[in-house]
Amino acid sequence: MTTIHITSQDELPEVAEAILKAIGRRSVVAFRGEMGAGKTTLIREIMAKMGSEDTVTSPTFAIVNQYNTESGRHVYHFDFYRINDIREAYDFGYEEYFYSGDLCLVEWPEKIEQLLPEDAVNIRITVNSESARTFEID
Repeated sequence: MTTIHITSQDELPEVAEAILKAIGRRSVVAFRGEMGAGKTTLIREIMAKMGSEDTVTSPTFAIVNQYNTESGRHVYHFDFYRINDIREAYDFGYEEYFYSGDLCLVEWPEKIEQLLPEDAVNIRITVNSESARTFEID
């Protein structure tokens, strides 16, 4: 496990770089943290590191957003916060995304825990203060 402490949002590029290195050949990344911890902000930084020029926003109501990288790779950004029943994930075909080989960045994975691949990368974000965060990558 890698642990990174930051005291400013200006340090997020380092965290994004560490996450991209940790992913390796895996394709599902689960972001865990309380509301307002900075999950979407971190995903925005990861997409910037991947050369995406797309606007990164939380897909709270859409459930999934698609972004493109400069290499033409597709990345899917999920927000399961509003899922009330795991069957909703089946209804929109989560398997097609998670097992496509494309990168899937998942907010609120707790809502669909049993559907996550065993090799999913887990990112835990702990809020230490208004600007300080601890990131655990495993």
